Amino acid sequence: MLSLDTIPLAASTLGIVLGVVGVVFVVFLVGGILGARARAAQEAKTFAAHVAAADVALEQARAGDRGWDREAMLGVARQALGESRPELNDAELHLVLVDDHPGVDEDRAHFLASHPDGKAKVVLGRRGENWVTESVT
Repeated sequence: MLSLDTIPLAASTLGIVLGVVGVVFVVFLVGGILGARARAAQEAKTFAAHVAAADVALEQARAGDRGWDREAMLGVARQALGESRPELNDAELHLVLVDDHPGVDEDRAHFLASHPDGKAKVVLGRRGENWVTESVT
């Protein structure tokens, strides 16, 4: 039978330190998980609001200028993703910004491509009646 006299002081001190470190680690892990969930929920609300605002801006732009055709824009954005980021080719595309200036040559549309393999931002610009890719990042 072991008695307290046979347990070395270093082993019990080490056990206490490891126990405290383990408890602190678990507390930080749980706190981090809860914080990440709260942040994700908050960002989801903001993201939905940005997408809704972009949709409203698109409808306003279409009312004044028929060149803002969502399907044509999506086609150009998908083609750009296929060329620049093929792993995101079947990503979900969200129109997040409509930059409608007087005339057509300074118009811009910003899309966010979301996919389990990553995210990308696709910026389209207008050249006359056509949409062209300006950047994929």
